[in-house]
Amino acid sequence: MVCGESGLGKTTFINTLFQTSLSPYQDPTERHQKFTSSHQTVEIDIVRAILEEKGFKIRLNVIDTPGFGNNVNNQDSWTPIIDFIDDQHESYMKQEQQPQRNDKKDLRVHACLYFIRPTGHSLKPLDIEIMKRLSTRVNLIPVIAKADTLSPREMDRFKSKIRDIIEAHDVNIYTPPLELDDPASAEHAKQLIESMPFAVIWSEDEFAVSP
Repeated sequence: MVCGESGLGKTTFINTLFQTSLSPYQDPTERHQKFTSSHQTVEIDIVRAILEEKGFKIRLNVIDTPGFGNNVNNQDSWTPIIDFIDDQHESYMKQEQQPQRNDKKDLRVHACLYFIRPTGHSLKPLDIEIMKRLSTRVNLIPVIAKADTLSPREMDRFKSKIRDIIEAHDVNIYTPPLELDDPASAEHAKQLIESMPFAVIWSEDEFAVSP
């Protein structure tokens, strides 16, 4: 699942991550008309795909949450997202209890990339609230969007502020397992933990950067 305010490049990130146009772009005009016609602005968009790499096929569900955070009053705007996650888990458990389980539908959310606006200041109350709720249900991975808008020094300060807020509000973010038997893996996991939240830049166009 990808979640966060509009305009942070979630669709571009998905397409860049998998190096294909996996997630379609939505017409901003249609989205605006759709949102103004209803009080419930948060939607759940699901893209199903089969990815193949080095002879292995992976069934992937990408779940987007367009409309989140777009209202002036975003109170309880996280409800459709949390309800979806809970409903899919309950649905899967019910299917597991049936005698015939050949045609199971699995839309459980195993990880959520939460996109943070690169303000350089702090997290919004909306960010904190939904991250607290998501962290009790899925592997929550915070991502600072459009990281190139901040200087390295500003990014370090921003990351430090976010980590302090996450700790103060008892938000449980994903922590890679530390495999003590494998020093290389343990060191890599340590570096990932220290890098949280991730600061990411993405683009569907390729650019050659001279050294």
